[in-house]
Amino acid sequence: MSEHRRKPPQPQGGGRAAARRAAQQSSGRRAAQPRSATGSGSAPHGEERTYGGRAEARRAAQRGSGRRRGADPDAGGGGRRAAGGRGRGGGDGRPVKKRFIDYPRAGKDGFRRWLPSWKLVTGTFLFFFAILVGAVGIGLWLVEVPTAQAASKVEKNVYYWADGKQMVVSGGGDFNRQIVPLSEIPKGMQNAVISAENASFYDDNGVDPMGIARAVVNMAKGGATQSGSTITQQYVKNTYLDQSQTVTRKVKELFISIKVGATMDKEDILAGYLNTAYYGRGAYGCQAAARAYYDTDCRKLTPSQSAFLAATLNGPNLYDPAGGYGAAASKTANTKRAKLRWEWILKREVEVGRMSKAKSEEFIAAEFPRPREPKVATNKEGQIGYLTDLADNYIIANSKITKNMLDKGGYQIHTTFDRNKMNQLETAVKKVTKESIDPKRRPQYDKYVQFGGASVEPKTGKIVAIYGGKNALEHYTNNADYTGVQVGSTFKPFVLAAAMTNGVRDKDGPRDQPDSERTVVSPKSIYNGDNKLTLRDYNGTVWHDKDGKEWHQRNDGDEDRGKINLRTAMQFSVNTPFIQLGMDVGTDKVRDAAIAAGLNEDQLASITPTFSLGTSAPSAIRLAGAYATFAASGKQASPYSVDTVEHKGIEVYNHKDDYELTTAFDASVADNVTDVLKNVVEKGTGTSAQIGRPAAGKTGTTDENKSAWFSGYTPQLSTAIGMWRVNDKAKNQKFLSMRGVGTGRPEASIHGASYPAEIWADYMRQAMKGKKVENFPKPEPIGKEIFGDGASPTAPPTTTAPSETPSETPSETPSETPSSETPTNSPSPTDTCDPLEIGCNGGNSNNGGNNNGGNGNNGGNGNGGGTSTPSTEPPGSDNGGWFGGGG
Repeated sequence: MSEHRRKPPQPQGGGRAAARRAAQQSSGRRAAQPRSATGSGSAPHGEERTYGGRAEARRAAQRGSGRRRGADPDAGGGGRRAAGGRGRGGGDGRPVKKRFIDYPRAGKDGFRRWLPSWKLVTGTFLFFFAILVGAVGIGLWLVEVPTAQAASKVEKNVYYWADGKQMVVSGGGDFNRQIVPLSEIPKGMQNAVISAENASFYDDNGVDPMGIARAVVNMAKGGATQSGSTITQQYVKNTYLDQSQTVTRKVKELFISIKVGATMDKEDILAGYLNTAYYGRGAYGCQAAARAYYDTDCRKLTPSQSAFLAATLNGPNLYDPAGGYGAAASKTANTKRAKLRWEWILKREVEVGRMSKAKSEEFIAAEFPRPREPKVATNKEGQIGYLTDLADNYIIANSKITKNMLDKGGYQIHTTFDRNKMNQLETAVKKVTKESIDPKRRPQYDKYVQFGGASVEPKTGKIVAIYGGKNALEHYTNNADYTGVQVGSTFKPFVLAAAMTNGVRDKDGPRDQPDSERTVVSPKSIYNGDNKLTLRDYNGTVWHDKDGKEWHQRNDGDEDRGKINLRTAMQFSVNTPFIQLGMDVGTDKVRDAAIAAGLNEDQLASITPTFSLGTSAPSAIRLAGAYATFAASGKQASPYSVDTVEHKGIEVYNHKDDYELTTAFDASVADNVTDVLKNVVEKGTGTSAQIGRPAAGKTGTTDENKSAWFSGYTPQLSTAIGMWRVNDKAKNQKFLSMRGVGTGRPEASIHGASYPAEIWADYMRQAMKGKKVENFPKPEPIGKEIFGDGASPTAPPTTTAPSETPSETPSETPSETPSSETPTNSPSPTDTCDPLEIGCNGGNSNNGGNNNGGNGNNGGNGNGGGTSTPSTEPPGSDNGGWFGGGG
């Protein structure tokens, strides 16, 4: 290779211009001249050096550009050519290839080499913005609004007293919530929450970045706390997500909030948030909060009260004036915080245009709307559990609302229960228990003693009060409902009503002779009241049992009363006249009279002679309701416990739709029964039930003192009180004798005239206090004075009590002496064990007429008379109690 190609001629002049021209000349060649290690254009020993390609040329250019200008004085102009080629080309004259991202920046020295260009900054921003937009788009496309959590839809059922005050919140899981439509939430509440939580609610798209930024800045400055989340975000969190604070949950919240904000109406979102937010005191939703703090419905909240409730959303534990958990949540500190937040919200409403300044100043100038002291809303202790169960059973049996629907909650149940009368009845029972019953000192006698009672309003059937037991959380059987406890002689008024309605049969007529051929009975009719009276059928034939033995009926204390009219027999609760009267009228007619009065057929014993003496076991509620029929001059209204039921503000049940006042008896019949029962209270076994105003009633006690009752009424109120003894937690339950209860003396018996009548009187005095004194209607004469079997028209009737204190106890154990007469073909009861013991199979003929007798041929069928199991459900009933089965 020639010398002039190996080494270009050197310029005559030096300097930068010469170096630049030399570099330009060199870059125009297709191949660069090899250089020596010293920077000269010739290779050692005169040999020509070739490059290995573009990579080698690029490396050579980089090595050349790294040299300091004029670093090699021997290189002459060559060193300047290398320096002059930096950034545009290599030392070999070839241009440097551009990088996609020029960073660190080529051609720059020092800090400028690391300072990004505006192109780089802009490109980077656009790149990441595109990624963000793409990610959001993909997220919105992939993320779907999930199904609302079951917990966000679960609500409580709210039960109200008859006066509209809230009784209890119950059912529906762990959350105290009642969902109401937005129309039920006042504008003041809506405005307060929007102003405090999300002023741009109606303008944003579900997420408010500026709001989040403002919240951060405001908190950094130490100003009032504001949530960075929109109402939509909070609604999404409450409805669709959990309360965790993870990044994943936050991202989901943002995506779902954007989608919800774009697809749902703002009104629906606001209503959802107000119904799911937690306000403290266990209250979820503004309806529950209104009740928890102000004992009112949400729709009645004032703007000032609404501002306070909106304040609690900021942290209930720190804003409840009643105090919270932790040292910082004292009553004083919480009250101060609540007042400041409440005032701030009222001013904030002015700032965002949701309240006039004048109104705001008016509320601020008024007193802080201090809420009431907290109460346990879900407490079922005492009688409350019995009341809610009673109401639930009634709803299920009398409406289209199923148990499953009730369990889901959301119902507002307005009951008939009078809270004052409830307290009065419970107080009366507790008084007797405290003064007379001591299971610790006298466990042999006083242990397991129980009371049950109910109070029903005549003509309406409203159950205004019950006593279900000591405590619904300890004693699970509602003693006011079906228990299997026989009612004894309190059943006798139905026998008298049947006799005055249907009349007695003609001895020569057929068994099923029509009523037109019967003789209606007057209360003045004479019957034989002697002890161990031979029981006869209506036609005069002696009644025999299946073993051919005569049936002899006992009176309490084996007392002979001689010839006695029915009025006096009721007065002293003599058994023999009424068991014979039942046979003369027909026990089927007695049963019909009891059902017409209001007793549940499923709670009645089977038909035997002792049916007339109270072998049936109606509940206290049904017994009080049946006596209320007499108080209403024969008009019968079935007992009920629920007036109306609402669901989400819509009425789904109204008792008025089912209400029916029927005529059970002619007024003359009912009023004559009342007159006879009035005599019982004034002069008979019920004198301990006198209350200083007209009252009528009947005592009842079963054999061996296994139960005792008093049921009575005034024209305005009917009440039944029962007493018995049973270990309700025993595996094999049976009713125990109450002899010695309250005294510890085995010979001391318990009658309806004792503790039951005492409780009845104490309660009725308080319940009727301040009520107008009303007299019972004067009865019209009714029926004919007949003479029962063995009652001679010439023998004067007994009208006075014996020398001993009368007892109403219908302990009717018949004579064990068999009759010499030949058994007839008349039907007779079957043998039985003690019908109050499990496994009892009916009435024992040897105990014929025994008041705890049984169910005859159908004994032990669980329909009331023969069962000893204090079950809460009559047979064939899924719903239980007096609302189950047939009624």
